Amino acid sequence: MKSSTTPKTATTHVRQTDYSAQTISHRKAALHHSNGRSRTGKRILLVDDDPTVRESLKEVLVGEGYCVIPAENGQEALDLAARLPVDLAVLDLNMPVQNGWDTFQQLTVEHPLISIIIATARPDQLFTALGAGAGALVEKPMDIPMLLRTMAKLLAESADQKLARLAGKETEFHYKAATTLCECSRPANQP
Repeated sequence: MKSSTTPKTATTHVRQTDYSAQTISHRKAALHHSNGRSRTGKRILLVDDDPTVRESLKEVLVGEGYCVIPAENGQEALDLAARLPVDLAVLDLNMPVQNGWDTFQQLTVEHPLISIIIATARPDQLFTALGAGAGALVEKPMDIPMLLRTMAKLLAESADQKLARLAGKETEFHYKAATTLCECSRPANQP
């Protein structure tokens, strides 16, 4: 039992350590990824308690033409959404003050037309995200070009599509498992 716990913990640590570096390394690629469509005026609520993640993603999103509204916890996100118009939220789950799922629930009740992308390093959230009506689940460390494509698709959805997802009706769901810098293409039985 101890041996199965140790690798899982190590993997989690590697993911958390590599995330900021990977986000930073993807900045230039993501900035060049823009498909030329105007995103001016699209307001993104970016909720993450890690200032490095928040600033890195903010830089990428601003470079793509989005207006970014940063929040460091769920309560701040709710306060900002009550005062400012928001088109889409990128929401971390592990946060102080108010966690991501509680924030998600309150955001969807108060602002059902805001599409929400869950962005988390927490494992096994796929079925919870599907059941809750999230627009997408992107595991950390994130694939930035995929995040940008997902955001564009969710922003293009109609109000009826957003409400159908929240009502539990079949809609398109976007999921991207974590990407890692340490994955290798060698067979598993080799050292």
